[in-house]
Amino acid sequence: MMPNPENSQEVLQLALQEQLYKKLLHQLQKDFKLANVRINLPEDITPKALKQRIHEKIYFLLVEHFDVYLNLLYVVDIPEEDVKKITASDAVDIAGEVCFLILKREWAKVWFKNKYRI
Repeated sequence: MMPNPENSQEVLQLALQEQLYKKLLHQLQKDFKLANVRINLPEDITPKALKQRIHEKIYFLLVEHFDVYLNLLYVVDIPEEDVKKITASDAVDIAGEVCFLILKREWAKVWFKNKYRI
């Protein structure tokens, strides 16, 4: 059964434990590129720096390019009801929660591909 992480840090710890961190990075880069969002994620980026970079990018898109932000959520396949459950009212906090949703969804994609060797 797939683990159900509670926050971004747990997602990244699971990726490291299961030796899928690089695959998670590649999946993130792939989906950000599909959404036409530039993000620099070198293979040697630390989990803490990765979370921070994604959080900053989400915040920027949320505040400056809302249509691109919505497209990214669509490409990553974040359920609308999950976004509606966000209770934060500050853009920084919203970006943090969306960062978690993105990491969690991307982790699920990587985990399932690895488990079933797609």
